Amino acid sequence: MIDIVHDLDVLRARIAGWKREGLRIGLVPTMGNLHAGHHSLVRLARGYADRVVASVFVNPTQFGPHEDFDRYPRTPEADAAGLAEAGCDLMWAPTVATMYPFGPEAAVRMHVPGVTEVLEGARRPGHFDGVATVVSRLFLQVQPDVAAFGRKDYQQLAVIRHLVRDLAFPLELLAGAIVRDADGLALSSRNQYLAAHERRVAPRLYATLQAMRDGLRAGLAREAVEADAARTLEAAGFEVDYAVVRTPSLQAPADGDRGERVALLAARIGRTRLIDNLEFELGPG
Repeated sequence: MIDIVHDLDVLRARIAGWKREGLRIGLVPTMGNLHAGHHSLVRLARGYADRVVASVFVNPTQFGPHEDFDRYPRTPEADAAGLAEAGCDLMWAPTVATMYPFGPEAAVRMHVPGVTEVLEGARRPGHFDGVATVVSRLFLQVQPDVAAFGRKDYQQLAVIRHLVRDLAFPLELLAGAIVRDADGLALSSRNQYLAAHERRVAPRLYATLQAMRDGLRAGLAREAVEADAARTLEAAGFEVDYAVVRTPSLQAPADGDRGERVALLAARIGRTRLIDNLEFELGPG
């Protein structure tokens, strides 16, 4: 049976009790409408902690004025059931007033420079400020020893890594592997928006990421690989925001450099915008 908590004083009492027992606490931040990818993060955190807290909070500060905050699906009963089955001990479900006591517009904001200005940050101004702001608050509320985030939102993970190191949050970050359907499509709450014909096309994203990796390993120039990826997706019916290869710090690699790489895509099909990425090693040429 999972404990569902809405009140901050109650949450703090639970956390304080666990701390007195010397138990390690894991946190899995989510916006709800949970799927198998989220559940895998609960199981990941369970491997490093005695008690696992999953937050379920649709955060208004990370949505832009024309984004889908109101449309974002809220399924608290199903979320609680899935979390309980995955082994979560407590679902932290604060209200907006609890998370932002002076209101979202008057909230103290966090900003992570550098990594937030490119890719998703360039197309969604203020998005990562909202992410950093709510994650910082969750860290302070739950005081976890470990916190688990998925690799599908690669740039978000990079932002949080920077945040944790720069502000010396006393916790360990865990990065969970991307969970995919059998056809390669990364699990996402937004997949449910896809029409049937769009869902059939959506796995092209992962296939394109694999082609980008293979092209670079075959010695093709990065710019050519990126351009070919965009053309491939556009021919399949996507509107492409970006198709790029970057270093783990999200910088464009210099010509001739080898090492760790990540291919990242963001593209819209119909009304649904999807992101995905693929990490790989570029060995000696």
